[in-house]
Amino acid sequence: MTDPDALVARDAASFFHQHGSSPCIGALRVAQGLWLEDMAGRRFIDLHGNTVHHLGHGHPEIVAALKRQLDELAFTPRRFTNEPAVALAEALLARWPGAPARVLFATGGSDAIEIALKLARVATGRHETVSLEGSYHGHGFGAFGLSSAAPDPRLGTFLPGRRHVTPYWAGEDGPARMLEEVAGLLATRRIAAVIAEPMRSNCHVPPVDLWPRIRALCDAYGTKLIFDEIPSGLGKTGRFFAFEHFGALPDAVVLGKALGGGLVPIAAVIADARLNTAPELELGHYTHEKNPLTTRAALTALDIIARDDLVARADEAGRKLKDGVATIAARVPCVIGARGLGLLLAVAFDAARCERQPGADFAAHLVASAFAHGLSTTAKGDSAIGLSLPLTVTDEEIVEVLARIEAMGQGL
Repeated sequence: MTDPDALVARDAASFFHQHGSSPCIGALRVAQGLWLEDMAGRRFIDLHGNTVHHLGHGHPEIVAALKRQLDELAFTPRRFTNEPAVALAEALLARWPGAPARVLFATGGSDAIEIALKLARVATGRHETVSLEGSYHGHGFGAFGLSSAAPDPRLGTFLPGRRHVTPYWAGEDGPARMLEEVAGLLATRRIAAVIAEPMRSNCHVPPVDLWPRIRALCDAYGTKLIFDEIPSGLGKTGRFFAFEHFGALPDAVVLGKALGGGLVPIAAVIADARLNTAPELELGHYTHEKNPLTTRAALTALDIIARDDLVARADEAGRKLKDGVATIAARVPCVIGARGLGLLLAVAFDAARCERQPGADFAAHLVASAFAHGLSTTAKGDSAIGLSLPLTVTDEEIVEVLARIEAMGQGL
C-alpha cells in the first residue's frame, strides 16, 4: 500500500508549486457524495469541492453513462458531430429564458470566458472590457486579467483595455460606486462587454436593482453583458441560472465546473443568437469541443438535476442551512451567520469574539479549525469560510454539517 506521506512528497517533487495546489495537504483515497477520505483513513465533509460537486462526488449514474459512452463512441474529430453533443446543446438552450440563443463548448471555464469575450468583441467592434476588481474568471491570459487591475508584475502584460470597477461588496457604498464607475466607462463607447459573476462566489448577495441597472446601461451604450456562472449556475443558488434571482438577462452566460457532473472537464457559453455573426472565425476551436464523453456526462447531469428537482432542493436546503447557522449564532458568540443564495453559502465569524485570539491570519485559522472538525473548505474573504454542499445533500447530512460548524465555533 502506498504511504500517503510519501505520495504527497512525490507530488511536491514532480509538480510546479503554486498557491492553493502544490504542495498538497494530503492524498485522497475516496471521494463519494459529500465525503472525502484520505489515504490515512480520515474522513471530511467537502464544503468546497471546487464547486464541481453539485451532484456529489462520483455520482453512480454519471459513472455508468460514461462507461456506456466509452463503449459506444469515445471521441469525435471537430468536423463531425455526435448525439450527446447536440442533445446537450439543445438541453441548455431549452433552459435559456431569453430570445433564441446558441452555444459553444470548451474544456474549461477560462477558455469559455474568452469565447464569450470574442463574441462580444466581434459583435460590437470594440475591444475593451469592464470587470469587478477582486473577481475571478479563470487563469488564461484573457480571463485572468479580468480579475485584478494589477496582477503580479512578473507575469507581464495582459490584454489591453481592461477596466476594473469597485465591486458591489466593497462596503455600504460599493453598489453605488460600482454603478457610477460603470456608467462613466460605458459612456466612452469603447467597452465591448461588462463581465461579472451575478453573485460573486464570496457569497455576498448584490442589491436586487443592481443588475437591472447595469443591464440598462449596457443597452444604452451598446455594450454586451456577460455573466460568469461557472461556480453559481446549474441550480446551485436555487435558480437554474443565478441571474434569474436579479431580473437581468445577459447577452451571454458561461457555465463550467459542475457541468461535467464532477467527473470530466467541460464548460459552455450560451449566448444570444444575434451574436452569430462571424462564421469565418475560429471562436472556440478546441480539440475536445464536442467530445462525446464530456457532453454525455453533462447531459446526464442536466437530466438528474431536472428529474430530481434539484434546483428547488438547493433552495430548500440552503434555507435550512441558513436557519441552522442563525440558531448556532444565537448560542455561539463568534458565529455571525450565513450569507449567500441556495447552496452557495459562506459562514461569517467575528474574530473579536473568539475566546482564543487567532492571530493575524484569521481566515487561515478558520480553515484550519474547520479541517480539524472534519470540514474541508476554503476562506471566503477575511472572516468567513465556504459552505458549499451538493444539491443532493440530505437533511441528515445538513444536521451533521451544522453540528460540526457549531463545534468548530465553540472551539475558536
